[in-house]
Amino acid sequence: MKLFQQMLVAPAALGLLASGANAAELNINGVSDYAASADQVTSVTQFSDVYPTDWAYQALSNLVEQYGCVAGYPNGTFRGNRAMTRYEAAALLNSCLDRVTEVTDELSRLLREFETELAILRGRVDGLEARVGELEATQFSTTTKLKAKSVFVMGGTNAIGDNYNNGGEKGARDAYNAEYGAFSFSYDLRLGLKTSFSGKDLLYTRLRAGNMGEDSVWDGNGVGLNKLDTAAPGGNLVEIDRLYYRFPLGEGFTVQAGPLTRNTEMMGYKATAYAKGGQKVLDFFGGSLGVPGVWNKETGGGFGLMYSNKKNVDKGDAYFTVAANYVADSGEANDSNPNTGGFMTDNSEGNITTQLAYGNKQWGMAAGYRYGQCGAKFRTGTEYASSGKWGTPCTVTKDDGSVVRSGADSHSWALNAFWRPEDSGILPSVSAGVGASYLNGNSAWENNTSKRAMASWMVGLTWNDVFMEGNALGAAVGQPQFVTEVDNNGGDDFVADGNYAMELWYKFQVTDNIAVTPAVYWLSRPYGDDTQNFKGDDKSLGVFGGLIQTTFKF
Repeated sequence: MKLFQQMLVAPAALGLLASGANAAELNINGVSDYAASADQVTSVTQFSDVYPTDWAYQALSNLVEQYGCVAGYPNGTFRGNRAMTRYEAAALLNSCLDRVTEVTDELSRLLREFETELAILRGRVDGLEARVGELEATQFSTTTKLKAKSVFVMGGTNAIGDNYNNGGEKGARDAYNAEYGAFSFSYDLRLGLKTSFSGKDLLYTRLRAGNMGEDSVWDGNGVGLNKLDTAAPGGNLVEIDRLYYRFPLGEGFTVQAGPLTRNTEMMGYKATAYAKGGQKVLDFFGGSLGVPGVWNKETGGGFGLMYSNKKNVDKGDAYFTVAANYVADSGEANDSNPNTGGFMTDNSEGNITTQLAYGNKQWGMAAGYRYGQCGAKFRTGTEYASSGKWGTPCTVTKDDGSVVRSGADSHSWALNAFWRPEDSGILPSVSAGVGASYLNGNSAWENNTSKRAMASWMVGLTWNDVFMEGNALGAAVGQPQFVTEVDNNGGDDFVADGNYAMELWYKFQVTDNIAVTPAVYWLSRPYGDDTQNFKGDDKSLGVFGGLIQTTFKF
């Protein structure tokens, strides 16, 4: 009875009885709101909306003076004309019983009238208290919430084009199909634990498992551009792939640090509507936003600082976001040997990433920059651009066989922008990104060719509520990171190893928690300049992919 003993408003039950009101259900929210805001009064004259001419004025006055169990709202009103259910009236009467010392004829009539409702009410409250006690005894944590997502992926890829000689027995096309052409069924599972100690901070732990590892085409095998945004580690092993702590620091500032944090998750603003408006497919379009040089999604030991003036502007107004962070590769950050790794050493494969953004939920733009030490990755690109472990090498083997430190590093730039219509319709949301990377030092990835510059771009369109509310249609096209400049050391002129990628998908929202997304994509010349086995040959080899993703969120 603790909940209703706070509701000192029994006179409302008298008014309800006199007017003959009734209802079938108890409005718990209405009763609890009244109880939370009610103020006890000592005289009926304290109510600004109760007058001597009111029909219940004398009854209300007597209850205030005799029993002292009449309450009003903080603004000095009683609101005697507000409609209530019979269950509410019974609850209010029950809360006043402790203050009644003598049962009068009127109160006896009230008790008899509401006898059934009072009995039901007591049973319901007792049941609720029991359920609350059971939940408190069995809950996982008072500070931690679980948010999970599971993705099933069914599909396959097929190489199409010239079966040129790549040094093997089958040729490039047949060799790809023989090793990566099977239809497969894979999964990705993410379990995020969000813990808050003050209500404003966040300790984030994510467990992840999957079977899209080295044996699966979806993790970038065959050609790196096959990598899906949902690709998970292989081996069906559960691992922790995020562990960081985020907390506010002063007005508008947020700090994030941890042994497993990601640079792109410390930007404070994501200038795209493509990845947000529907189901992500290829990693290049979704996670890397078409600019993998900056949005390389490096994860490891690191820290970052973000600032936003969002709270100081009106709702819908554009705001600024500034962010800067440092992340060392997860394989090096925890390595205690300074010659092979370490945190903030020459061998950390460290990334310093910054972004300046301006916009709101409807439109926005961002400029990003990333400095990468030797070994820092570029995420996704043509196979030619991906040589050297997807980044600049830390060592180079000279012609005499000696190994020397390359002194290589990289500088990457990116511009991203998006716009989305206020309402779903013919006009789609538009997202675009363009980026470039420049390499310094002795970055020779092949015997006589040193790559010096790379570029990428993408444009993505999303239509929301297509055919049915909640469904979405998306399409994107772009050029994943490709080499634009090399130092040939006197060799033949280099032709940029340009390529194209495109995808088309439709997300069918089955329920609030389940979505099915069929998708197709095409990669033209994903091997880049490596497609030609001899300079001057006009060879072509592309990869077609088709899949169905089923996403469960809970």
